[in-house]
Amino acid sequence: MTKLVILDRDGVINEDSPNYIKSPEEWIPIPGSLEAIARLNHSGFKVVVATNQSGIARGLFSLEQLNAIHQKMRQALERVGGHVEGIFFCPHTPEHGCDCRKPRSGLINEIKKRLNFDISKAYMIGDSYRDLQTAWIVGAKAILVKTGNGNHTQAQYDQELSNTKVYSDLANAAKSIVQEHYLMS
Repeated sequence: MTKLVILDRDGVINEDSPNYIKSPEEWIPIPGSLEAIARLNHSGFKVVVATNQSGIARGLFSLEQLNAIHQKMRQALERVGGHVEGIFFCPHTPEHGCDCRKPRSGLINEIKKRLNFDISKAYMIGDSYRDLQTAWIVGAKAILVKTGNGNHTQAQYDQELSNTKVYSDLANAAKSIVQEHYLMS
């Protein structure tokens, strides 16, 4: 059985910035996040990234710069024995009204189509309310991490998170997911 984890990028895998991550030099992994992805991989999970990257439409960085950031991330993952199956991103601002910007389901529908996967069996991990909304909309298992904007999200939306698992970071979320799957098999 194929297992899938969908990750937000900024604030989950790497440090976030209110000024956007605009270059490979600004991309700094959160301690333990790369190893968490490797742990998921080694436990049979496919891992993909679904990320809003409106900095492209805002003119803050180019598609080439985004690709260079993702190349740095992939290389850093390889060094710890991990990888991602794909990186899906929305380059638009909220004003574009596109279907691919989270919390809309376009990115997840593309993942479903490309990987031929039942999203209701997938985990979706994020640090913002829109990540959780996306998971709820597509029927994935929503997980909030407290890194990035996670503490703020938890404080602001605590009442709505009663059925959502919350972890301090991706490393602890991955550990729990792996344990849960070993108990179920």
